[in-house]
Amino acid sequence: MTAAHGQPARSVLACGEVRTCLLPSFQALDARAAAQLLRLRVDEPVRVSERPSLHALSPEILTGVDCRLPASNGSKVRAVGTVAARAALTEGRLLQSTAYFSLPAAGPDMRRPWGQYLVRPGLVEPFGKLPQQATAEGVLRGARRGELDLGMIAEGLLAGLRRHALLDRRVPFKSSPTRLRWVARRTFDGERAALVNFTLAEGGLRTMELRLPEHIPAAAAAGLCEDLALHDWLLTTVQHMLDNSRLGAADGPSVIEALHPVVVHLLHLWMPRAHVDPALGHLWDVLEDKPGFSRQWENLSRRIRDRLALQAVATTPQQALSDAR
Repeated sequence: MTAAHGQPARSVLACGEVRTCLLPSFQALDARAAAQLLRLRVDEPVRVSERPSLHALSPEILTGVDCRLPASNGSKVRAVGTVAARAALTEGRLLQSTAYFSLPAAGPDMRRPWGQYLVRPGLVEPFGKLPQQATAEGVLRGARRGELDLGMIAEGLLAGLRRHALLDRRVPFKSSPTRLRWVARRTFDGERAALVNFTLAEGGLRTMELRLPEHIPAAAAAGLCEDLALHDWLLTTVQHMLDNSRLGAADGPSVIEALHPVVVHLLHLWMPRAHVDPALGHLWDVLEDKPGFSRQWENLSRRIRDRLALQAVATTPQQALSDAR
């Protein structure tokens, strides 16, 4: 984007939303099938990495928008531009879609031709001055009628992928999707990236606020948020499975049946920072300190392994007696 004085205008705010869910396929997809699923554009390849875990990232697609920005103070600021969206698949099992955009501090008073917006992918220009605080709060609150709705764009992409012909629309276990809304305020004083706030809300909603240096692209922030959303989904899902399994009261085959999906499909997926931009990897330290994501995961994993070990000990004498008969 070019400001009125001819110099490139800087984005001051980046906003996004990540949707995370279990892929509706009974079998996990291999690298080739993952690339086929996420081929959103014919002119750009899907990026697939197999180390340290299988991770496929689609090319970005653009959605043109011309509507009001979300705003907590009721201001009605019209904005025009493009929202970038992409999808990711981890270990052929966990599917994510992300929609995000950046905003400058101010934009023109008149609408530009669409061609000028298309050459600035992922940038949305406000008409006049941007109410930064109100817009950030509005994005985290969620769009209202007539406002730019990142969740709708992310969900539309996710829904299309879940209907792909590759998928049998069967799942190995029940789970619920999660949503992560995030905003990143730009810093221009050399300050490092920082995680300001992370909250858990009802209905699978999480929100996160970041400070992001001007040299770090919004796509990198989206990658961090995808990584966080994936691991939050893992924690939430495994915790719910344990809570609903009545492990303290159950014995025998019911224990194995309840824990089997966790062991087979989820325990090996815990790899924080594996696909995060190195400039943002240190932000995981905040989450490891409080609320202590990895400590929570290790505690859940230990509970599962201990319960299976106890079940094995209890089963062995019974099996031996049965064999003797």
